[in-house]
Amino acid sequence: MEQTPYRAIFFDLDGTLLPMDLGEFMQSYFERLAGYVAAHGVDPETFTAGLKAGIKAMASHDDSRLNSEAYWEAFFTIVDEGAADWIPLVSEFYERDFGEIGRGVVADPDAARAVSALRSKGYPLVLATMPMFPLAAVKWRLRWAGIDPSAFSRITNYENSTSVKPKLAYYAENLRAAGLDGSDVLMVGNNTLEDLACLDLGMDAYLVTDHLLDPAKFDLSTVKHSRMAAFADWAEALPVCEAPAADIVSGPVAHEA
Repeated sequence: MEQTPYRAIFFDLDGTLLPMDLGEFMQSYFERLAGYVAAHGVDPETFTAGLKAGIKAMASHDDSRLNSEAYWEAFFTIVDEGAADWIPLVSEFYERDFGEIGRGVVADPDAARAVSALRSKGYPLVLATMPMFPLAAVKWRLRWAGIDPSAFSRITNYENSTSVKPKLAYYAENLRAAGLDGSDVLMVGNNTLEDLACLDLGMDAYLVTDHLLDPAKFDLSTVKHSRMAAFADWAEALPVCEAPAADIVSGPVAHEA
């Protein structure tokens, strides 16, 4: 197969590198976080309502605010800002307790093999996951997948992103962070709506089908696709990256850019 001279590879996380049922994960996440704040004297029902309002705000806002800013602004319309020292309280949860949610997750060794193969060939990697969690939480989820977070030059999270999938602004922001055009990048994902939106910016795509989500009813014959094991084989067969992206921005990108 003739290969596109990619200058970076973008990866989705949930259902792609991390074989986890998203519905079960979110239920466990909500329950554990509610229990945590309750143990610190916060009403869990009010907190959960604020949490959901924040998530909705991150998904819907179209301005230059970071997702974290949109989240907290919406959260405090429901939850008393003075009821707790919120940032340290929540940060402690993600640094420590959040990791327990991943107990029992069975990592796919082929995912780690694919990442290792691409790194060994000099491809810069960006974790293009839905940026609704703090960085600490995303790093935990990578560890559940058996992958070292340091493999990625940029990890999207709610503190460095101003948009979410499948908005084109999300992909444009990450292309700008990498200093690349769409044609320079391969996006690896499992969701035909959230991940294949990248095609509209000229990016190439590879669908991993082990945990395929197909809300777009996409014609898979029009895009590269396979199970993760075959993708890892494909990655191992890629040539060395000839012109890797340099100086990929890990933090926020100026909105004007």
